[in-house]
Amino acid sequence: MTEPVRLAKRVVALAGCSRREAEQFIEGGWVRVDGVVVEEPQFMVDTQTVVIDPAARLAPLEAVTLVLNKPAGIDAGPGPGGAATLVTPATRSADDASGVRPLKRHMSRLTAPLSLPTKASGLLFFTQDWRVARKLTEDASRIEQEFVVDVDGELIENGLALLNHGLRFNNYAMPPIKVSWQSEHRLRFAFKGLQPSQIEPMCNAVGLKVVAMKRLRVGRISLSRLPPGEWRYLAPHERI
Repeated sequence: MTEPVRLAKRVVALAGCSRREAEQFIEGGWVRVDGVVVEEPQFMVDTQTVVIDPAARLAPLEAVTLVLNKPAGIDAGPGPGGAATLVTPATRSADDASGVRPLKRHMSRLTAPLSLPTKASGLLFFTQDWRVARKLTEDASRIEQEFVVDVDGELIENGLALLNHGLRFNNYAMPPIKVSWQSEHRLRFAFKGLQPSQIEPMCNAVGLKVVAMKRLRVGRISLSRLPPGEWRYLAPHERI
């Protein structure tokens, strides 16, 4: 009988590396135990077959950012029952072309720095990267967002012009934005310096009731053909 040892210790013996390097190999998803990738250095092994991927390389583990197509009716936050619960290995888009190697650690410590109303669907970011989180909070007023909004009702006289520039809420003038008709019951909103939650009261103020809304784009990142409820990695070359 062999004495169980930590996986990291077995990798040290196999690779002739330091303990920290062994942990990096494991946490980077380069080590298999009986054919299954194990990412926990403390995992205990005894007689199992441990193999280090021939392509394994020692590199810092980068914080990742994910793009989710949030369905309507789900809270955008990271809490229980929220949109973060949709971020699982099974819901990753088959068309993800980011080139990022998926790891278990990518599913944890995610924050959603850019709000999206519960009734809205569309593009939502989850990130581990403090730089992305800061950009989507501190710099949010300088990043353009694009929504399509399905509406019912009768637009008041000069209503479209008011949506573009002229509405006031709580004695505060709304910033100039771009609003145009896409079809008989669909408006396109493109704006900076506006909260998505303000779209509905703006529509109500000009006689329209919001039936549905979807965020299509944030800065240079678009929803494209990402199916509802699925996510992809933000590729290393993509910039918001």
